[in-house]
Amino acid sequence: MSRLPMFPLGTVLLPGGLLPLHVFEPRYRQMLDDCLIRSDPPEFGQVLITHGREAGGGDQRALVGTVAQVLQVEPLDDGRSALLAVGTRRIRITEWLPDDPYPVAETDDWPDENDMATDFDDRLAATMTRVRAARDLAAQLADIAAADAAELADVSDDPVLATYHLAALAPIGPADQYKLLSATGPSERLQRLETILDDVEAMLKFRLS
Repeated sequence: MSRLPMFPLGTVLLPGGLLPLHVFEPRYRQMLDDCLIRSDPPEFGQVLITHGREAGGGDQRALVGTVAQVLQVEPLDDGRSALLAVGTRRIRITEWLPDDPYPVAETDDWPDENDMATDFDDRLAATMTRVRAARDLAAQLADIAAADAAELADVSDDPVLATYHLAALAPIGPADQYKLLSATGPSERLQRLETILDDVEAMLKFRLS
């Protein structure tokens, strides 16, 4: 168990994903300063806000998140910063502590279970094809840039990271990404993504009709 400063957001950071942030609230400016001083490498936890707003506090927060490792910090005017972090590993929040001044939680690492069957590689390839097709449909509706529609070159050769990459590349919202983050292992994550894509494809085709 470890105590981590936390950055709740209206988005989901997945392991292997990049997180660009504009840090402007005084409490998160303090959090960033503390991270840079106290941890090597500097890192914090990121979780989805399930209800409420990012700014000002008073939000409700998810209980599964991702550790974000700080890659780059660029100071801006008035004490603000542009930050780039990468998701490194999944965590469970076991207890939220008082915000003083920023959110802090007790966390446990939550590695993926090895639930891969013998047909996993075939399922992964099939799901990758479906994600590409969904992105093509989304590009036709200008939901994503046309130039990015078929871009799946960054999918990892590692089977666990590959499922996270597909979760990030699929044209889905934060709630669905959170369902995928919360899957026990890569096989369950693929199954959940396949079910989500059923609805996404139907919705996109309806909008195109």
